Amino acid sequence: MEEIKNYIGGELLAPVSGKLLDNYDPAVGKVYSKIPDSDANDVELAVSAATRAFPGWAAMPVDRRSAVLQRIADLVDRDHEKLARAESIDNGKPLKLARSVDIPRASANMRFYATGAIHVSSEAHLTGTEAVNYTLRNPVGVAGCISPWNLPLYLFTWKIAPALAAGCTVVAKPSELTPMTAYMFSKLC
Repeated sequence: MEEIKNYIGGELLAPVSGKLLDNYDPAVGKVYSKIPDSDANDVELAVSAATRAFPGWAAMPVDRRSAVLQRIADLVDRDHEKLARAESIDNGKPLKLARSVDIPRASANMRFYATGAIHVSSEAHLTGTEAVNYTLRNPVGVAGCISPWNLPLYLFTWKIAPALAAGCTVVAKPSELTPMTAYMFSKLC
């Protein structure tokens, strides 16, 4: 039985508590994997790792960040069938739907934000004759992202891709009901 781990600081780690939860295949009502029962200690480890990684990721030239996100999308495409099968088992949805919507959309999310990041513009607004207000788009730090159960990888990437593309680091929490493709995605990363 597969044991899902937390992806923290580039490593797959068991939860600090050592506690695991059952992950059920809803189509048959049976446990098919174990997932971390993460607590505040795991969150603190993740936030600390993301905080340490932030300066380097934020300073990375946008074209390199874009290339990283494109590479992740390539890996999602490469593992399309494995991810679709996992999504189907974890969520109980038809395999055809996972193949045609969920996984292609996850890859498309990564690509959309990867390319959008290299086409950012700033805005300037005159405030009478006294000043010009302008907008800069700079990374702000660690983003916390929580995704729901119904479109697991699709909505997971919809949350994390824009933050990563903007130069932020991310602490992401997939639904405990459908964590498998987020775990597989972390292994791709």
